[in-house]
Amino acid sequence: MAIKITDECINCGACEPECPNNAIYEGGIEWKMADGTGVKGEYVLMSGTTTDAQEAHEPVAVDVYYITPDKCTECQGFHEEPQCAAVCPVDCCVPDELYEETVEQLLEKKEKMHL
Repeated sequence: MAIKITDECINCGACEPECPNNAIYEGGIEWKMADGTGVKGEYVLMSGTTTDAQEAHEPVAVDVYYITPDKCTECQGFHEEPQCAAVCPVDCCVPDELYEETVEQLLEKKEKMHL
């Protein structure tokens, strides 16, 4: 299950540098699979859509920081717990019930992003 940032976010930015996948973006900023990963060329997103790693995608949120589920691995393979949640001063980094993934799926996603 990916992590999401709720509307209670105070835009402090503490979470962004903690993400090993560079899955956290400031509200309104477009995201790319290549940002902070080893992904090059074509990549299949969770939706089944194929994208180029350098293609810019619409922001998930405009007013608060957000986590793109296509890059979130809940820090599996890096840390014992999601680092965004560990450093968030208002506890607004929570599991995203729309994206249920097993530990194995999260580790596989990590491996695809960090060849």
